[in-house]
Amino acid sequence: MTLDNFPEQTLQMADDYEGRVIATLIRSGKNVNGRKSVLFIHGYNDYFFHVHLADEFHEQDYNFYALDLRKHGRSILPHQHQNYCRSLREYYEEINTALDIIQTENEKEIVLLGHSTGGLISSLYLNEGKNKGLVDALILNAPFLEFNLTTWQKYVIVPLSGLLSFFNPYAFRKKPFAHLYGSSISMKHKGEWDFKEEWKPIGGFPAYLKWVYAVYVAQRKLHQASEIQVPILIIHSDKSSQPKKWDEIIFESDMVLNVEHIKEYGKRLGKEVEFLEVKGGIHDIFLSCEEVREIAISKMFHWLQH
Repeated sequence: MTLDNFPEQTLQMADDYEGRVIATLIRSGKNVNGRKSVLFIHGYNDYFFHVHLADEFHEQDYNFYALDLRKHGRSILPHQHQNYCRSLREYYEEINTALDIIQTENEKEIVLLGHSTGGLISSLYLNEGKNKGLVDALILNAPFLEFNLTTWQKYVIVPLSGLLSFFNPYAFRKKPFAHLYGSSISMKHKGEWDFKEEWKPIGGFPAYLKWVYAVYVAQRKLHQASEIQVPILIIHSDKSSQPKKWDEIIFESDMVLNVEHIKEYGKRLGKEVEFLEVKGGIHDIFLSCEEVREIAISKMFHWLQH
């Protein structure tokens, strides 16, 4: 399949502090009503382009849906700051709507699959979202459960972002090494994947301090009191790296998050948590080299079947 086989449904959301808001529900053209379904939620500086993942779910008799969250990808409007939010709870509205639509069309098991910040949002949602009862299982692909920072940055700079953004809601910081990860996955640079750089810039969108603080608040909530009731599978690389210039290790490690943080805080998310460590995986496990991602996908479906 190609992205042409994925019809898009614009979801009109309530206006927010920037004006009109939409989200976009993408569904596979191969969906057949009445099957189990998966809802894919992308990460920060991201949108849905993972056609190969949809193909894998279809082979296992799942319907495939994806959300481009508000101010991301297909849902960016001209008057908005891209990838911006003031609370991760803002995304609950489109998740509620998407789950209602999927349940109406299928009335079967729904799996929520979140990557990175999408994994953080999904985890928070399954603690307090209105339609959390419609979700039967949660798969987290390298969830953003903690900042990959030094202790000083984590406990001083990140909380301070809340104060600074109170006075300047659109203050931001640059991410000097973001282009390394972007280059590693882009077909136009050193990688395998073709995506729209206006929706997923190689160097990333600015990290707005208001967004940084919103992530911090959500992470603290999950660290202190997460009671997700459905089975959880957490998929992550076997190692992290923090290169300051191009290095081949980027092709076989998570250079965005610390996998030890994922393991430490992931086990606190609920009573039934399993981990899938993927040797040679990158930050988005499903964009790793073919051999690595095929192993991860096979083991993921083995977990879903048991």
